[in-house]
Amino acid sequence: MPFIAIFQSPIVIAGFSAWFLAQMLKAPFEYISTKKWNWALLISAGGMPSSHSALMTAVSSSIGHYQGFDSAVFALAFAIAAIVIYDAAGVRRQAGLHAQRINLIIKEIIERKTWPEKDIKELREVIGHSPGEAFGGVIFGLAISSIVWLIFP
Repeated sequence: MPFIAIFQSPIVIAGFSAWFLAQMLKAPFEYISTKKWNWALLISAGGMPSSHSALMTAVSSSIGHYQGFDSAVFALAFAIAAIVIYDAAGVRRQAGLHAQRINLIIKEIIERKTWPEKDIKELREVIGHSPGEAFGGVIFGLAISSIVWLIFP
């Protein structure tokens, strides 16, 4: 069964574990900072730690452990991880900030009654990560890949 065999790979185990556990940690981290539970974070982008950063860091770090940090595959994984992390903390974060400002403008338009409220859908504001959330994901991904490396040397 090829699908089951995929989950026997320590690289896949590290990547999936880092992604899944990072997603699960978002709600508790949000609760610690706001004292409110936001269960939607379990299935959404944004929040601490970045599951995108955790996934890509765990996969690239595990490839380094198992294939060699001097391998071409690690170099490719590292480059892709850098792009994903930059995108999460850069481009997607900026898109979220733009959404905040657009939503503010729309609220002002609604208050002036120049646009029917029923025609307006608010934009999603949390689609990226702060640099701290991305860094948290990187550290988390390194930790998970190291643990998997210790369990499956």
